[in-house]
Amino acid sequence: MDREELLNATPEDSGVPQKQQSPLVSLEKDLEFYADAIKEVAIEIMVEGISAHPIFIAHQHEVSIGEIILNKEELNTDWTIQASTLEEFVEKGIINKEKYEPFLKVYKKPENFMCVFVIVPEGANFIYYPYKTKG
Repeated sequence: MDREELLNATPEDSGVPQKQQSPLVSLEKDLEFYADAIKEVAIEIMVEGISAHPIFIAHQHEVSIGEIILNKEELNTDWTIQASTLEEFVEKGIINKEKYEPFLKVYKKPENFMCVFVIVPEGANFIYYPYKTKG
């Protein structure tokens, strides 16, 4: 049985295909849970002058960019979050130098949104997740 068949396997007895739950459902739950801590780190990155463009990496395996700030093993969650910066993404070649300016144009205000680079087995992509406004 290959990986694809395992992912789409359904219980034989029901005869009804089970809807595959997207890993993004658990990511959203974790981002909500982590939001205050992530915002704190984002502000720290900006205040300390490290970068005006913090990027957080959400993954379930191991990645070699950024520093772990929230470990899924320690926190009993589904996703580990690492903190990085736009500059590190360019330096490591994840964002091409030619894409730097276009990326800045779509980069949302880090005071209101966390920029998350989500890594899943199928690939990786940027999402912007809003911080909850208190009040």
